[in-house]
Amino acid sequence: GSEMCIRDRSYNIPDSVTSIGDWAFIGCTSLTSITIPNGVTSIGDYAFYGCTSLTSIPIPNSVSSIGKCAFENCLSLTSITIPSSVTSVSNNTFSNCESLTSITIPDSVVSIGNYAFSNCEALVSIKIPNSVTSIGEDAFKECISLTCILLPDSVTSIGDGAFEFCKNLKSLTIPN
Repeated sequence: GSEMCIRDRSYNIPDSVTSIGDWAFIGCTSLTSITIPNGVTSIGDYAFYGCTSLTSIPIPNSVSSIGKCAFENCLSLTSITIPSSVTSVSNNTFSNCESLTSITIPDSVVSIGNYAFSNCEALVSIKIPNSVTSIGEDAFKECISLTCILLPDSVTSIGDGAFEFCKNLKSLTIPN
């Protein structure tokens, strides 16, 4: 798919598509918008890695799995809503999304992977739902705009460096 989308600034994935494969749109730097149809159930590893001009990507509720590094280095992405059928945020999924100011994590998610939101420098606040039991290593590392974070009682494990270099974090509530 790369050659096709390098030319096009916007792209509509056909309705017949049910999964977006690994590396499907990797490095499509000129792609500004994409429409994912309702029938898609999975987004593969590195699917939109390095799509640096993509500003938003509505993920339909049909999607139940999002691969590792799927949106890593999407430097222009400003907000994202994870669908309520997703149970885990994989490793590095949104790493280096430096324009991401808001993210909605549904209460279907039980685990947040390693480096999941690392270097999301513009992320001001994040609500971690009551369903989450584990937060991976370096999950929110260098989220320098985060000022407060409330971890629900459901969280039983926090990985090394999960909030490392969150230099503006003023309050962190950790469960018993």
